[in-house]
Amino acid sequence: MASNNQYITFNNGEMYPILGFGTWKSKPGEVEEAIKVAIDTGYRHFDCAMFYGNEKEIGGVISNKIDEGVVERNDLYITSKLWNTFHQPDIVETVLNKTLTDLQINYLDLYLIHWPMAFKEGELYDEFVPKDDDGETIEGEGSYKETWKAMEQLVTKGLVKSIGVSNFNKRQIEDVLSIAKIKPVNNQVECHPYFNQKNLKEFCDEKEIILTAYSPLGSSDNSWKMPEEPSLLENPIILDIAGKHDKSAAHVLIRYQIQRGIIVIPKSVTKHRIKSNFYVWDFELDKDDMDQIDELDCNCRYVQLKGNMHFKDYPFNDDY
Repeated sequence: MASNNQYITFNNGEMYPILGFGTWKSKPGEVEEAIKVAIDTGYRHFDCAMFYGNEKEIGGVISNKIDEGVVERNDLYITSKLWNTFHQPDIVETVLNKTLTDLQINYLDLYLIHWPMAFKEGELYDEFVPKDDDGETIEGEGSYKETWKAMEQLVTKGLVKSIGVSNFNKRQIEDVLSIAKIKPVNNQVECHPYFNQKNLKEFCDEKEIILTAYSPLGSSDNSWKMPEEPSLLENPIILDIAGKHDKSAAHVLIRYQIQRGIIVIPKSVTKHRIKSNFYVWDFELDKDDMDQIDELDCNCRYVQLKGNMHFKDYPFNDDY
């Protein structure tokens, strides 16, 4: 089955679909149907993570779709992420192998360090957010620079095609580049018109690192906004632009990132939204549209993890 999409080229020459399908907060039990609909619609890029707790279910669907002849493995682009309790270099490959087993594949297209912060190391897969007696997350001793060296070995062994980071700021990316034998190809970060990451994008462009935008449609359950503040999907400027093109607000928000050269991974478990979000190839935002959307930036994050602000590698204390 053919899939309409556009591709972006990483600094290692690998190509990746610019529009993917996010699986964060997709619960086991509902994620299976969402992945089925997504594959049948034409999505070929799937953004996963061990922390999301649904990789087994996703792997089962992918395996079935391959067995049915709907897709082949090399049609798919599968991303996963190394969680914060696994920064110690000697277990990185073991953790990856758990993800590969759950996803029922023998390599990943892209593997990211999920956060620069290390949490206290514990039993494998036992406790993703270790807490002390006061209920506070316990910091670990890991170093993302040492973790990166272990990530490079995964490429050398053919277990992963490309490696990158997630939620890293400029300084932290520079730290990785200072020791890297294999450059990160990607930095996955929160990115939407209220927080458009202009400065970080310019820096990453200089370093040939592609951004991926998570929460591109906003994140209503992690909202900084006041009750009277419109959500992104209800913003009157976004709605006006959507009306101009006879499209939905979601189409405009997705198309905005695509035209910026940013990979975008909207998430839904609703069948009609999964299908609708994919049909963004038949229109283009003009310069005035893009300028108006850029002006919505108010430096407002939805995902802040304020309980980790005291950690040595908390990424959001820097300007960008």
